[in-house]
Amino acid sequence: MHESRDDVAVFVPGIDAPSTVACLRSLRPRGIRTIVGSESTATPSAVSRYCDEFVRLPDPTQDLAAYGDALLSIARRPDVETIIPVREEDIYSLARNREAFAPEVATPWPTFETLRQVQDRLELFAAADRAGVAAPDTALVDEWDDWDRETIVKPRYSVAAPEYLGPGFDRVEVGSTAYQTPGEPPNAAACTEARGHVPLVQERIPDSREYGFFALYDRGEAVATFQHCQRRGWEYCGGPSAYRESIYLPELEADGRALLDELEWHGLAMVEFLRDPRDGRFKLMEINPRFWSSLPFTVQTGADFPFYYWQLAMGESIPGRPTYETGLGGHLLRGELSYLHSVLTEEYPPLERPSPWAALVAVGLSLVRQPRFDYAVADDPMPFARDGWNVLREWLGDWRAGPDEELPHAGEVEREARDDGDTADAPGGLPAE
Repeated sequence: MHESRDDVAVFVPGIDAPSTVACLRSLRPRGIRTIVGSESTATPSAVSRYCDEFVRLPDPTQDLAAYGDALLSIARRPDVETIIPVREEDIYSLARNREAFAPEVATPWPTFETLRQVQDRLELFAAADRAGVAAPDTALVDEWDDWDRETIVKPRYSVAAPEYLGPGFDRVEVGSTAYQTPGEPPNAAACTEARGHVPLVQERIPDSREYGFFALYDRGEAVATFQHCQRRGWEYCGGPSAYRESIYLPELEADGRALLDELEWHGLAMVEFLRDPRDGRFKLMEINPRFWSSLPFTVQTGADFPFYYWQLAMGESIPGRPTYETGLGGHLLRGELSYLHSVLTEEYPPLERPSPWAALVAVGLSLVRQPRFDYAVADDPMPFARDGWNVLREWLGDWRAGPDEELPHAGEVEREARDDGDTADAPGGLPAE
């Protein structure tokens, strides 16, 4: 491990997904001090041996403006060189206030005008059309008239924010994707009222395997790319990634680049596709304009995106064209448990439920043949333990704030620094993307 440099640090929001831990494990061994911030001390990254410092933040889902102010306060610290976005609220706050952040830290993220084209899915599909990238038939719920088809209803916006939902943005939930039974049109007015905006209707693509094109762009030019295929989600119908395999498909690369080139992208992006079995084409689902939850697996294949992001932020060149190994697989163990639970207990009308025995065998064989895990690594075990404890508490319905309520908020910004700054001595007590 490299010696710590007290004058150089990176800030990473701490979330339940393993992307934060992947950033710490990539950057801290290179001598870059790591600061984690979260609304909860239960975040797994807080107990990583690669976390130098923890900062308490407001909850962005409760007070988005206060969260943005806290990020700006952190950016004004002389040791912080850049901030890494790991969720939609992060990139929204960073892009919306890009001009305020620019004098303080490196800003390898898009302008808000560009970001809006991604977080507003209606604008995103318009950009895809201009780029020649296929997408499912999509319309606003009050404009769709073919309810005999298999469809899904999904939010138009990927984050609840005033620019998207107006002044009442904090009093509604944009909602999640829901399957719509053919022949049973939803109540458009009720959908709109519940979500605080007119949601989208989209034809359902009859394949739940998700394909991801991941990229880091420097002002319209790709500097690193990666691909994976999600073999299992948290539910047997899909959802967040439980097991995925690294791939390379030229047509996926072409579609991902075409869309990001059209947007003149800058920063991180995961472009999500489904492959339509009716015509074999990739169909655009969405873009996540920040680090993705399966980031640890990406790094394990040889594509060290956290370090690439740091190099871009610092104005350093990324030598050669970064490569990665295809044919590898990786797991999020809590996701695999969720997948098996869904096979046993859930019912998704469009899909046939897998055989529980076949599902168990498939999971078991892949664990043996592809033993790579997002949280569980030998030299940094405590994030896995913390995450496991979090899951147990959640399943038991005992998710209490506990000592979190006693901690100060970091909008001020007060910090809980390690006494000696040695990452090897980070707190490792159990309790517990």
